Amino acid sequence: MQVEIVSDVVCPWCYIGKRRFEAALALLQREGPEVEISVTHRSFQLDPTAPLGAPTPVRDAYAKKFGGSERAERILATVTEAAASEGLDFRMDIALRANTLRAHRVLAWVGMEYSARQVAVNDAIMAAYFTHGKDIADPTTLIDCVVSGVPELAIEAGRLHDIIIGEHDDLAAKVTSDLEWAAARDITAVPTFVLNDSLAVPGAQDAPTLARIMRRMLTR
Repeated sequence: MQVEIVSDVVCPWCYIGKRRFEAALALLQREGPEVEISVTHRSFQLDPTAPLGAPTPVRDAYAKKFGGSERAERILATVTEAAASEGLDFRMDIALRANTLRAHRVLAWVGMEYSARQVAVNDAIMAAYFTHGKDIADPTTLIDCVVSGVPELAIEAGRLHDIIIGEHDDLAAKVTSDLEWAAARDITAVPTFVLNDSLAVPGAQDAPTLARIMRRMLTR
């Protein structure tokens, strides 16, 4: 089964949903029989207007978007609690609003060149944003995330920098293609899990629910 995860690396429910999806896969494997599931991440931008090179506190952006600091703090507290229940340490007090285009370029490149490592690099980028308060639009941060997931690239920082900051190449086309792919399927919220390009499962569903849906798809 092919699972395509449409998400943005600054979406808290995408990170939570990713953990729940991984737990769902573990449930499927335990219940048997063994199945082959291929996972691909597709780009989505929740905040394409976020500037490059000018990170600001996420708390300020939430306050502006949701009508004030009090409501923003409640929302952030809710997602932080949900993340903790999945073993994730959210530090939204230090998180920085950032444009995610470069991060998606990186994930597109890793997906093409080192597909088995895309999940690890995606995890590293999300941890940099949600836990460590890093600017994930900064090439240095992204290089560290790539090397975390693909250690053999540690000696290729210059090459990675060029990949990250490039604008008019196949990576830009790949990100644009992902955005168009989601739009063609009326995907307007993330995370969304698309199974065999025929069933879209929206939201950070709990692991048993996801496992049940995937099991049904596998037995069709």
